[in-house]
Amino acid sequence: MYKFDFEPDEFQKEAFECIDKGKSVVVCAPTGAGKTCIAEHAIHNALNNNVRLFYTTPLKALSNQKFYDFGEKYGKGNVGLLTGDTSINREAPIVVMTTEVFRNMLYNTNFGSAKDNMRDVKYVVLDEVHYMNDESRGTVWEESIIYCPVNVQIIALSATVANSQQLCDWINTVHAGTEHIYTDFRPVPLRHYYYDSSKPYDILPLLTPEGRLNRKIKPEKKMNFHSRQAKKQNSVKDLISVLHKKDMLPAIFFTFSRKKCDENMEKCAGIHLITDEEAKQIRKEIQEFLKDHEYLENNKNLEYLYNGVASHHAGLLPAWKLLVERLFQKGLIKVVFATETLAAGINMPARTTVISAISKRTDSGHRMLTANEFLQMSGRAGRRGMDKIGYVVVMGTQFQSPEEVADLVKSSSNPLESQFSPGYSMVLNLLQNLELEQAKELILKSFGYFSSNDRLKPIILQQINCEKTLAKLKDEKCPFGLSNEDFLEFNKLKDKFIVYRKLTRTLQKQAKQKGQKSAPEVEEYLGKTRELRETLNKYHCEICRGYKKHMKNLEIINRYEKKYKETCKNIEKQKDIYWNKFLAHKEVLERMGYIVNGSPTQSGVTCSMIRAENELFISEIILRGVLDELKPYELASVICALVTEDLRADVYPNQPISRNTRQALNKIKEIRKKTAIIQRDYDINTEMYINSYYSPLMEQWVMGTPWEDIAKQAESSEGDIVRIFKRTVDLLRQLTILPNISEELKQSAKNAVTSILKEPVDAD
Repeated sequence: MYKFDFEPDEFQKEAFECIDKGKSVVVCAPTGAGKTCIAEHAIHNALNNNVRLFYTTPLKALSNQKFYDFGEKYGKGNVGLLTGDTSINREAPIVVMTTEVFRNMLYNTNFGSAKDNMRDVKYVVLDEVHYMNDESRGTVWEESIIYCPVNVQIIALSATVANSQQLCDWINTVHAGTEHIYTDFRPVPLRHYYYDSSKPYDILPLLTPEGRLNRKIKPEKKMNFHSRQAKKQNSVKDLISVLHKKDMLPAIFFTFSRKKCDENMEKCAGIHLITDEEAKQIRKEIQEFLKDHEYLENNKNLEYLYNGVASHHAGLLPAWKLLVERLFQKGLIKVVFATETLAAGINMPARTTVISAISKRTDSGHRMLTANEFLQMSGRAGRRGMDKIGYVVVMGTQFQSPEEVADLVKSSSNPLESQFSPGYSMVLNLLQNLELEQAKELILKSFGYFSSNDRLKPIILQQINCEKTLAKLKDEKCPFGLSNEDFLEFNKLKDKFIVYRKLTRTLQKQAKQKGQKSAPEVEEYLGKTRELRETLNKYHCEICRGYKKHMKNLEIINRYEKKYKETCKNIEKQKDIYWNKFLAHKEVLERMGYIVNGSPTQSGVTCSMIRAENELFISEIILRGVLDELKPYELASVICALVTEDLRADVYPNQPISRNTRQALNKIKEIRKKTAIIQRDYDINTEMYINSYYSPLMEQWVMGTPWEDIAKQAESSEGDIVRIFKRTVDLLRQLTILPNISEELKQSAKNAVTSILKEPVDAD
């Protein structure tokens, strides 16, 4: 066993032992508990035994950080990096990559054969495996585990989730030899506080020693935001001052809006958080950094760094975020105002985390934070080896009660829920190597299918309740011994009797008008009416006090029987939901010529190698020749429109795009329309983006327009522009290696990539 320069905790020792015995592990522990050293133990094993280890993370930024950290620790020649747009030393014994890249390597696609990719690989670390909960990318983790060769040891590292044992049980079914290691112990315990703006110069313990809400905490008073008092109040600055006086800095201040991050930073202007010596060091660090990133010299946020405060979110340039991270890691930045993405594993240790509210706005409306989201953010507090206690401060707002805050703090973690969802790429990749029945076996290995009993619990409970209600209703006895069938027969006869009686009276009236005392037909109907009356009397229903109740019960029984049938049908549908989705995507591909006789065509092979939101849509655009005649700047502009998701605000490009780009986008709109009609026939609603907001900027950037001019033209932030430009590069790079496309298009894509990747877009 490798010797660390500290005494490992019991859960770490247990994990080391399992790894040394050749077992896979699922390690579930709180944020900051020291899960990374378990991966480091496997790294030492790999280096000592001349085998390889892949270290996967959910985010490119986190992969970059691990690559840098491991390079410093184990030697740069021993560490490689593979992300969507970067490949460094990929044959190294230790290769850091995004989980999506690892999944792609397990397919026999543009990364080469899975057998070659996994040669000499003994360990795969799946860091932040709780990202399986991610709605848009959770499938990647399940596929990675399902396809991972059984001779490779999986080291799955997760924050605390309620069903980590279930996750381990599932991995045992698809991979075998997996041990579950769980701890809720935090090396640095947390204390929770509450900040009430009515007491601006203090923070109060949130809970009593018995775990109850502190009675001194009162709900925030409702305030008009336009009032003089609201405008005068600066709760953020007041709270930071309190934390500074109580020696509770450095702090990460989480808020759920980029704009709020920047506003909060600005509110702290003039606050003195650093010493003169730290101020000198900050200036030195910034000057050194600016030598390699001159374009940041006029950044408007520089002045705040000199005061020891910063903002960190996706709207900022990558190099700027890197500078903030480095200064914070060295203890020179005392407060970082960040969005929750910072809680996803980036190494920025803090003594305190501040959570600005326990609710946030999402695409589907306003909602409360989940227990896992709160745990992920609060878990950033407390630096191992530096702090005896970590502090979590929740700010009071008028939109939440102190009781709700206390409940969230005391709540247990949420379970992992499968986000498995078969798509076009999965169908094509599986059918390249497997028969349909074999593909089905793989789909049925998913965590989603394994945990379907949990997913079906609410529907099964509904089914059981229906059964119980029906049994109770059917158990009610008739005082005259009639069955429900008898009762229904009585009602039919009664309806018939009413019709005959009405007809008889009508015939009698007509006979009377003709001066007849009677007529043959009157006698006939009169006789039938009397017979029906006699038959009805035998049932005793009309003299029964429970008749109305019996009638109502039958209506309810009928309703519940329909509901029961629908529930049974829904259960069967939900049981096979993943396989049905697989078949639906397969049928679309067959209809569009990507699969013939159960196997992918050449077009299908091309489509299978594309990594995009909707690979079929992109494939149709490529294979129909829409991109073939475009120059590099036009190609980049078109691809930019395809990777730009719909913006929330109604913003449109202020500058014109080139004629060829516009014509290409019009053709693409026709392709989208036809593809959408076919998808709709099979109940598939995979997004197909065409948003040309950034396309004029892309054309200008590729043609050589300076970055300052590009940034001035867009209403969105520089970080957003860089993000879209990098996504464009990712898809352009795919064009350079796809089969069945022209060499001219490949060369145009290469030229476009080269023109895009210059400062500040190329900074990581």
